[in-house]
Amino acid sequence: MKVQEVILKAMAGSLKWWEAAEIIGVSDRTMRRWRERYQEGGYDGLYDRRKRRPSPKRVALKTAETVLQLYREKYFDFNVRHFHEKLTEEHGIQISYTWVKQALQGAGLVSKQRRRGKHRRRRRGLWGTTGGRDGGGELRSPWRLCLQTSGI
Repeated sequence: MKVQEVILKAMAGSLKWWEAAEIIGVSDRTMRRWRERYQEGGYDGLYDRRKRRPSPKRVALKTAETVLQLYREKYFDFNVRHFHEKLTEEHGIQISYTWVKQALQGAGLVSKQRRRGKHRRRRRGLWGTTGGRDGGGELRSPWRLCLQTSGI
């Protein structure tokens, strides 16, 4: 799990803060500091202070909390696609589908789908070719094959 996902789960209440500290691998004291910074400055208080400033595309904390609260209380039986439609149409919240999906998955409100297996297909030669299996390697027409098999 990513640190952001763990913190989102702790914010949503599905994880206790000390459990989040164990998952991330930091001390309880560090996690308490992060929780205090979250309570004082919101999600922006948690960004890495070594970097200059946060991304201008960052979603506001109020919006993120609103999205999680709406899904938890009103739209808990919707899938992500329909929930995203309701956000844009009824609530006027313009956020990308990918952000909504990642936020809900990070908070543990929606489960991630299993990865699909690799699609494996047996490769075949072109229609009418023997593919070198008979040693000749010549192109065979379907009519010629039909005449050979019927004995004419």
